[in-house]
Amino acid sequence: MSTADRPRTPEPRGRHRQRRRAVDLLFEADAKGVPATTLIAERREVFDDHDAVGEMTGYAVRAVEGVTADAEQVDAIISSHLLNWKFERLPAVDRAILRLATWELLYAPDIDVKVVLTEAVKLATELSTDDSPAFVNGVLDRIAVLAPQVRAATAEE
Repeated sequence: MSTADRPRTPEPRGRHRQRRRAVDLLFEADAKGVPATTLIAERREVFDDHDAVGEMTGYAVRAVEGVTADAEQVDAIISSHLLNWKFERLPAVDRAILRLATWELLYAPDIDVKVVLTEAVKLATELSTDDSPAFVNGVLDRIAVLAPQVRAATAEE
């Protein structure tokens, strides 16, 4: 049975919150000019003494580590699918949302493409400008065309 035919498991509860946390970490890392995994490591150290920081586990960490590991390719794919925009000129929060969603589209075969698009638009609605949800949706629609091929190639490796 191909991955397209395989029934998907529903999204775990709290996954939206984990995506939002991942976007927050990616946004902060972009602003500070550091890898997001550095922020995770720092927060893990602080958590040992101050649990108000929140434990660094779960899907947010998996996603941030994935985005960081594939950062060059993710950014290049986003850049190549922008129409009349430069990647560096995008609002930082839109970059973070696009990075997370692009990584999910290409490297998280356990997540349905429609879920990725819906969640990204929801995050853009919550966190960015009025124009961002439509913009994010348009970019990700173009990237989503690549998802089946990349997911299949990744599964073969």
